[in-house]
Amino acid sequence: MLLAQFQTAVSLIYPPRCLGCGGLVGQDAGLCGPCWRETEFISGTVCEGCGVPLPGESDGFRIECDDCMATPRPWSQGRAALVYGGKARELLLALKHGDRLDIAAPAAAWMARVAEPLLQDSPLVCPVPLHWSRLLKRRYNQSAVLARALAHRAGLQYCPDLLRRHRRTPSLDGRSRAERFRLLGDVIGVPPRKAPALSGRNVLLVDDVMTSGATLSACADACLRAGAEEVRIVVLARVTHA
Repeated sequence: MLLAQFQTAVSLIYPPRCLGCGGLVGQDAGLCGPCWRETEFISGTVCEGCGVPLPGESDGFRIECDDCMATPRPWSQGRAALVYGGKARELLLALKHGDRLDIAAPAAAWMARVAEPLLQDSPLVCPVPLHWSRLLKRRYNQSAVLARALAHRAGLQYCPDLLRRHRRTPSLDGRSRAERFRLLGDVIGVPPRKAPALSGRNVLLVDDVMTSGATLSACADACLRAGAEEVRIVVLARVTHA
């Protein structure tokens, strides 16, 4: 009773706000009507490799987008919660650069919804890593924030330091697909002390956004070389035109 009264008092003093625009909403961690309409949630038929939405209906067989057929992925399955653009882009940038850590919990719920088929067999959850110099500048890794929230929500083991960037790479923004793959090369690896935790395990890689898939490919390759049985990926948003 006291807890309910306290929560009611708090809600009166601090009413729930929209994650997108800050307007009043009916519940915490929600989006108002206009922001919801500007956020493209992915559902229906999707590419099994990256989660991008596809036209038509599934016939029960594996279906992949043109990108995944042109560039075979080292991971087995992939999903994305949102199409990168509109309000989704604003939320991602706010999480990445604006200290909006409050976005992580609802974002993890959106990711858990689309990633349900990938959560079988209790995969080890790990984020795409940042180089230490970039982490020092940003103060947190947005992919790690999402991975931790997703693992907590799904009751899965979370390993934040499973992967490491050996050296810093230049920004990939605006670079071609070929440049992205060339720049990443072998810059990501599994520290030797972490390899035993990977032996025979399924891994779920978590990132904030997928463009070409170069970063996720480097991470998946590193996990497989270190002994992982299978790698799957889930991202908050997928760029549909890399």
